[in-house]
Amino acid sequence: MSNPSFEVSFHDDPAVLKAAATDDFSGHVVPRSWRSSRGSLSMAWLSVFSAMFWLVFPQTLALAVGVRDTLIGMVLAAVVISVAAAIVVPYAARTGTSLAMFSRRLMGYWGGALVSLLVAVTALYYCAFETSIISIAFHEYVGTLPLPVWYLLAVAVAVALAFGGVRVWLDKFNAWLLPVYVVGIVAAVVWAVAEFGYDSAWISYMPARPVTTVGPGWVLSFSGYLSQLVFIMYLWDFARMSRTQHATYHARVTFGLPFWLVTFVLNGLAGLFLAQTIDIRGAFSETSAVFALISLMGFAGVLLVWVTQSRINTTNFYVASLNLQAFGSRALRWFRPRYVWAAVAGVLVYVLMLADVIGFLLTALNYQTVFVAAWVAIACVHIVRSRTAPSSAAADEFRPGRLTLLNPAGLTSWLCSAAVGVLLLAFAGDFGATWAIIIVLPLAAALYALLDRWQPVGRAVLVRPGDLREEVEDAWAARIKCARCAQSYVAYEMDRDPANEDRAICSLCGDTAPGFYRAAAREAREAQAGPERSPEAAA
Repeated sequence: MSNPSFEVSFHDDPAVLKAAATDDFSGHVVPRSWRSSRGSLSMAWLSVFSAMFWLVFPQTLALAVGVRDTLIGMVLAAVVISVAAAIVVPYAARTGTSLAMFSRRLMGYWGGALVSLLVAVTALYYCAFETSIISIAFHEYVGTLPLPVWYLLAVAVAVALAFGGVRVWLDKFNAWLLPVYVVGIVAAVVWAVAEFGYDSAWISYMPARPVTTVGPGWVLSFSGYLSQLVFIMYLWDFARMSRTQHATYHARVTFGLPFWLVTFVLNGLAGLFLAQTIDIRGAFSETSAVFALISLMGFAGVLLVWVTQSRINTTNFYVASLNLQAFGSRALRWFRPRYVWAAVAGVLVYVLMLADVIGFLLTALNYQTVFVAAWVAIACVHIVRSRTAPSSAAADEFRPGRLTLLNPAGLTSWLCSAAVGVLLLAFAGDFGATWAIIIVLPLAAALYALLDRWQPVGRAVLVRPGDLREEVEDAWAARIKCARCAQSYVAYEMDRDPANEDRAICSLCGDTAPGFYRAAAREAREAQAGPERSPEAAA
């Protein structure tokens, strides 16, 4: 019996484009017609360039190991992160897949949901940190409303700013505020010199009693900055918006070494100078640094804090909502537009802020970094191996009906290497604090390379007949109408639905349609058994 026909078009579905203005094809592959221009994508991603964290974290490390070792560590980490970005960015641009889609291939259909949850929770933690700084700044300067009210106002504004998609809002908003941030930081430095004078001793600062480290001080700084590997997971959902002809530029510049050097080093130098020049009340922290900035600059300091935190918070809430949406559609079978999940993220962030669990969140983030580092290592190995794999199509597979529930190679290497990191952090004292993430990276990469080489393809991919990609001339140019949602998406993401008379089904409907996965898995088993052993042949 021949497969049923399907409706093909060669233009974008207007209903799909309307939803994409806020959803950015979440749950779907981004068609090449919807990709962002080079400048637009660069502006959207530059939201990550500004954060009080980049100003404060270097001084925290300098108080432990000195300025020289802090700078060495941040430069080395920038190199490592840029290497990972150089591997990840072209792949995301070529396939148009989201982080959640790619993680299905690495960890399996269910395992990928765990990755989405990890990223969503991490982004929510960052949302809570950054939004609380805005609230504290306004409460300190204005002082008329209780702090919980400022929390609510800051969260409401942050959520509203994250409703728009990358190419229709985030790029423009962050482009408008980028000059304000740059001018504000320069003004803060000039203001500090005018108020307190200039002392060149800040660049050679060394604590009287450095903390105990197992190895040179720069290793602790390197390890600390490697915790920012989470931005490799962040950037995936931006890089997939890149036009394929711009992928090399974005890999080398937008997400590459120049970006990380500017973000880490220039921000770091400004933060180190300010922290050692202006008067800071009490123990040094992000909050005390904000108070000092407001004391120095007045309302201009409050405005600088709002601009700084609002820019990076657009990315935090965007990533949190995308991954909450991916987790909800897979684990809960409950798909809602991204703006709904942005509102859910806002509620969760507000609860975290009211609960005053920042100390707990910092501890949790410390342990989550080893899971993030392990994922990044595995992703890089998979992408590099996919370039020479006998079947690159199998290596790139992401469609729900063509993946196993769990990928033993990916899950085993991820969980085992992360478990080693957790044990080191929990029980190895100074050694674990310094070396855990550095050990996890090569361990996860080596484990995945070995296990994936030994594992048959069928343990990760369901081999089924009737691939729609092979039934059109150009899987990126053709749009096929989904029989379930009646909307048209690029053929690259479409599949046959054995639970619905082999009609066409899109990636998102494959995620949420009852009975689809069971029917697809059954079809794969029958295809593997051969026609002489299938139930149909026996009948």
